[in-house]
Amino acid sequence: MQAHGNRMLSERIASGWLRVHCAVIFLFLVAPILAIVPLSFNSGSFFSYPMEGFSLRWYAQAFGSSDWQLAFANSIGIGVVATLIATCLGTLAALGLSRSVFPFRAIIMPLLISPMIIPIVVVAAGFYLIFAPLGLVNSYAGVILAHAALGTPFVVITVTASLLSFDQSLLRAASGLGARPWTTFRRITLPLIAPAVATGSVFAFATSFDEVIVILFIGGPDQRTVPRQMWSGIRDQINPSILAVATVLIVFATLLFTAMNWLRGRAAAASSSD
Repeated sequence: MQAHGNRMLSERIASGWLRVHCAVIFLFLVAPILAIVPLSFNSGSFFSYPMEGFSLRWYAQAFGSSDWQLAFANSIGIGVVATLIATCLGTLAALGLSRSVFPFRAIIMPLLISPMIIPIVVVAAGFYLIFAPLGLVNSYAGVILAHAALGTPFVVITVTASLLSFDQSLLRAASGLGARPWTTFRRITLPLIAPAVATGSVFAFATSFDEVIVILFIGGPDQRTVPRQMWSGIRDQINPSILAVATVLIVFATLLFTAMNWLRGRAAAASSSD
């Protein structure tokens, strides 16, 4: 009985220490991000505590500025189109790589995900060297293609992971019943991998919306996005309106990853029900 009580006590102590460590790690990771949120409501013009007062002046300045409005419109427009391209290309690539008889898979897969591994400065320089002779520098087409290339690996990885647990007997049964490949894909494969495709799309959009190095290399004044506008604001003139935009981006990123976790939950529930 005493041994059982000692074991229960040690488990409680270990659980308490685990919670303390988790809280410290959480604070270490989140505190620098949350520290800028109150400053975005500061009535003063300095990035420092204590705050002079509460005000929405920096939000009004950010959203009332034509430069910031153009940056938000560009980020959303470029992100949506790049995500659509990345989703289509990544899904098709994952479907091909998931086949058991696909040749050179061990070579092609690392090449597809290389934009995630290679330093982004090297990738941006490569984009510039390729796009410049084609006239795609300082153009929306060039930025969209570059962002699509950066987002495609995320779609490939998520969809490939979903296809690893896919029941191939369903495809064989559909083929045996006379279904055409497109019909099989539309009615069987796509509904089952849809949560993984959506998760990859969220990652692709977040990558495009957050990217700044590539846009500095191949984007022009007309292609100014939110990260580039923030970069220019910090470099040229430090303005608290940047903190207001950063707070909006924090909320936006939180919503994105909440949606991603919800999609993951749906995918897990679908796979368990199968």
